Amino acid sequence: MSDSSTEAASSVSTAHGATTRTIPGMNCQGCVKRMREAIQSSDPEADVIGTPSEKRLEVVSTLTDAELDQSLTEAGFPPTAPNAADTQPDKALPAEAEKATSHPPHSQGHGQGKKQRLAISGMTCASCVKSVQKALERTEGVDTASVNFGSHSAQVFGSAETQALIAAVESAGYGAEPIVDMREAECTRAEQDAKTYQKRLRGSAISLALAIPLMLSMLFFHPHPMGLGRLYWLVIGLLTLGIMAFPGRHFFVNAWKQFKHRQANMDTLVAIGTGTAWLYSMAVVLFAPWLPEVAQGIYFEASAMVIGLILLGNAMELRARGRTSNALKRLLDLQSRTARVIRDGHEQEIEIDAVQTGDHVRVRPGERLPVDGQVTEGESHIDESMLTGEPVPVAKREGDDVSAGTVNGRGGLVYRATRVGADTRLGQITEQVASAQNSRPPIGELADQVSSVFVPSVMIIAVLTALTWFNFGPAPQVIHMLVTATTVLIIACPCALGLATPISTMIGVGKAAEHGVLVRNGEALQTASKLTTLVVDKTGTLTQGKPSVTDAQMFGVEHSTALGLVHSLERGSEHPLATALMAYADEHNVEPAEIHNFDSVTGGGVKAQTLDGKALLLGNARMLGEAGVDLAAGEEQARALEEQARTLVYLAVDGKLAALFGISDPLRHDTVAAIKRLQKDGLTIVMLTGDNEHTAKAIAQEVGIDEYRAGLLPEDKHAEIERRQQAGEIVGMVGDGINDAPALARANVGFAIGQGTDVAIESAGITLMRGSLHGVASAIEISRATLRNIKQNLVGAFGYNLLCIPIAAGVLYPITGTLLSPMIAGAAMSLSSITVVSNANRLRLWKSPSQEDVA
Repeated sequence: MSDSSTEAASSVSTAHGATTRTIPGMNCQGCVKRMREAIQSSDPEADVIGTPSEKRLEVVSTLTDAELDQSLTEAGFPPTAPNAADTQPDKALPAEAEKATSHPPHSQGHGQGKKQRLAISGMTCASCVKSVQKALERTEGVDTASVNFGSHSAQVFGSAETQALIAAVESAGYGAEPIVDMREAECTRAEQDAKTYQKRLRGSAISLALAIPLMLSMLFFHPHPMGLGRLYWLVIGLLTLGIMAFPGRHFFVNAWKQFKHRQANMDTLVAIGTGTAWLYSMAVVLFAPWLPEVAQGIYFEASAMVIGLILLGNAMELRARGRTSNALKRLLDLQSRTARVIRDGHEQEIEIDAVQTGDHVRVRPGERLPVDGQVTEGESHIDESMLTGEPVPVAKREGDDVSAGTVNGRGGLVYRATRVGADTRLGQITEQVASAQNSRPPIGELADQVSSVFVPSVMIIAVLTALTWFNFGPAPQVIHMLVTATTVLIIACPCALGLATPISTMIGVGKAAEHGVLVRNGEALQTASKLTTLVVDKTGTLTQGKPSVTDAQMFGVEHSTALGLVHSLERGSEHPLATALMAYADEHNVEPAEIHNFDSVTGGGVKAQTLDGKALLLGNARMLGEAGVDLAAGEEQARALEEQARTLVYLAVDGKLAALFGISDPLRHDTVAAIKRLQKDGLTIVMLTGDNEHTAKAIAQEVGIDEYRAGLLPEDKHAEIERRQQAGEIVGMVGDGINDAPALARANVGFAIGQGTDVAIESAGITLMRGSLHGVASAIEISRATLRNIKQNLVGAFGYNLLCIPIAAGVLYPITGTLLSPMIAGAAMSLSSITVVSNANRLRLWKSPSQEDVA
C-alpha cells in the first residue's frame, strides 16, 4: 500500500547481517547523521540506522569491527561493547527497550548521555565563554558542552555528576549552579539582571558625577601638581580611587580571579587600562617636583569616565539582552503552577510537580490545563491555538486527548493525566526551544577561535604599542606611551564578539517558535538558510492527512465480507489511509473477520490468512502484481479513479482480486499558496510519494510542482535525497510518517509535521507545530534572516576591533597630530556591544508575509 500503515512496521525492523553498537553519546538523529557521515567517509555504501532512545546503532558495512569502532570514536561517539540482545536483531525487543521507546528521548534524565543545565555567573565576554566551555569539556564523563553568553548558561551532555561540573566551572574562576526548573531559573535570572542593571546604572551615575564636572572644570581650571594644586589633585585621586573601589570594583576583582587562574578577559583589559592611568596620575601627584614638566600629565578623569561609560554600556546591554528570551518566557508562562487533583474521592490543589501519571485532574471554565491527559468526564471546548495555531476552539468529550497549556472553555472537565512535567507536549516544546537557544550555529566557531586568543593578543599589542611610542615616539614619550597603551586596552571589545552569535540565535529560535516552528539546534538553523531543494511527501504534508474512502468496487465478494477483512487487516494502525478504511468499515457496521499470520510488506501493504488458509493481500498494485494477482478486472475502474487523483488500495483473497477502494485526501487549504511562497524563496520543490503515478501527477499539477516521483518505497526516498546531495544540492525534507524517518534523517535538514509520529519528529532538525507548509517557509526565511543578522554582528565585532585598535595605537597621529582619548575608547567599547545587541533585536520585528503577498 502506498504511503500506508504497513510501512510503520518495517521502520522498526532490523536489517539482517547488521553490526550493532551501543553508543552512550547518541542523543538524537543529528548524532546518527554525524556517525553516518563518519562511517560513509570510509565506506560510501554503508547503511547506518540509529535508535537514539536505545543508544543503539546498526551498521551494514564492509568495514572491520576495529575500523568501525575507530570511525565512531574519531567522530566523537565511542561505542561500548554490544550486549547479547543487540547481536540478535530479529528477536523481539526486550520489555525495557519497548518501554524506553514509548517515551520521548528527552524524558530520560539519567544514565549515560543525560542533559544538564547550569546557570553560569561571572562571565563578561567571549573569552569567559571559552574558558568555561574548556573547563566543562575537560571534566570526566562529559560528552559535549556548550556555553551561551546571551543566557549565561551552559548545557552539558554526558554522565558527569553535577557537583563535578560545578567544581570545574569554579576552578576556572566562575560560579555555577544547576538549573532544575527552567521557569524558576528564568525568574531568578530576570531578578538578578534587574538588580545588576540598577547597580550598574547607579555606579555609572556616581562615576560620571565625578568625571563630567572634572572634565568641564579642566577647561577653566587645571592647576599644576604643586602646592595647593598638588592637594587638589590628591583629593581628586582619592575620589577616583573610590570610584574604582566601589562602582568599578567588579572589574578589578574579576581581573584578579582571572590572573590567579592564569587567564584574562574583558575585565582584565579594563582593570589594567584604568588602573595604569590612575597609578601614573597618582605617581605624578606624589613625585611632581622631581618629574619633568612634559611628564606631568594627569588622567584621573579618564579612569572615572571610562568606568562610568562602560558601566552605562553594561546597563544598556543588560536591558536590551533581557528581551531576547521572550519566546521562552511566554512558553514557561503557559505552564500552570498548581493542579486540582482528585485522589481517594477528595479534591485538592497541589503543586504541578506533584501531579502523577494516572491522577484525575479537574479543570474549571477558563482555566489553563496543567498536564496532558484524556477526558473522563464532562464536555467543553478547548482553545488549542498555542499548539495548532487554529483560533477556533475544539470540542472535547469523554475519550478525547487534551494538552497542557491549552485553555478550557465554558464547560467543566475531569481528565486522567497521561503525561506530566517535562513529558507533556508543552514541556517537550519548551525543552526544545531552550536547547536550541543554547546551541550554537557552526558560523560561531570563528568567533570562538578568535576569542580564545583575543585578550592575550590585545595585551601584547598594548605592550608593543607602549614600547614603540617610548622608543620612537615624539616627546613627551611617556605620556604618549601611557595614552596609547591604555586606549588600546580599553577600546578592545571581546564582549561584542561573544554576543554576536548567541543573541541572534536566541532571538531567531524564539521567533521561529512564535510562528509554530521548533528548531532543534543551531546547526539546523544555519543549514536551513542554505537549502536549494525541498523534498515533500504527499500524504499529510501537501494533503490534510485525513483521507476518506470515496469509492468501493467489489469483485465477486460480498461487500460486508470484504470490509470485515479490511477491518481486521488495518486494525491497530494509525496511518491516515488505514484510518480511512477503518472508518469506512465502521460506517457499514461490519464485524471484523478472524485472521492469522499477519505480516507487513515495506512500501506495499499487509498480508495475512483467513482461518481456512486463504491468502489475504491488502495494498497497492505493485505488491499484488508481484504476488501474481491479476488486476485486469479492476483496470478500467482504477484508471478512472486515478484520473480523479484517488489513491488506490486493492484487496485480494486467495490470489484473486476481491475489492478496489478509491481514497481521497484533499489538499490543505493553503498548500498552493505555501508552494508559491517556497518557490519565491528560490527553492526547487520536489514531491516524492509512494502513491501511483496518475494521482501524483494530478496533485503535482494542482499545487504547481514540476518535479515529482511516484511509487517510491521509503528507501527510494532516502536514495533520491542522497542522489541530489551528491549532485551538489542542499536538500530539505518535509514528512510526517514513520516511513519518512530515514529520509528526514538523510536530508541536510528534516522538517517534521508536529502532528506526525514521534519517530519522524525525532529524526528531523525542525518540527512544525502546525501542519501548514507555510511553517517550512517561515523556518527557512527566519533562518536566513538570523544568519544574515549573525554575519552582520560578526562583521561589526571584527570590523570594530580591526579598525579601532590601530587607531587607538596611534596610526593616525602623523596625520591628525592627536591621539584617541581613553574616554572616547571607553564609550566606543560600550557602544559596540550595544550595537550588536540592538542589531540582533531587529529580528524581533520579523513578520511572515501574508498569503496575499505570496500570491
